[in-house]
Amino acid sequence: MAVKPISIRVMEKQSDDIFETVVVMSKRARQINQNRFMEEAIKDAEEFELGVLDEIPAEPKENYEEETKSATQAMEEFLDGDLKWKTVPEEEI
Repeated sequence: MAVKPISIRVMEKQSDDIFETVVVMSKRARQINQNRFMEEAIKDAEEFELGVLDEIPAEPKENYEEETKSATQAMEEFLDGDLKWKTVPEEEI
């Protein structure tokens, strides 16, 4: 499930600025990671009813389920045109 090489020309179809492209994909990958962590934490809290999430116990290997890497998923979403973003003018920063 590794990221496959893609042409910069393919990415330029979504955005003319390659740096903007990288920022959009990396922020989306971070969102995916945060969502996965929160879903796992909520699931564990419901199972163990701890009340406070001090630690997340390690998942047993027999229940391991391989997921698409967040960077790969973010890149696919970007290339498919599923991501929407806007640029904030410098005056508002």
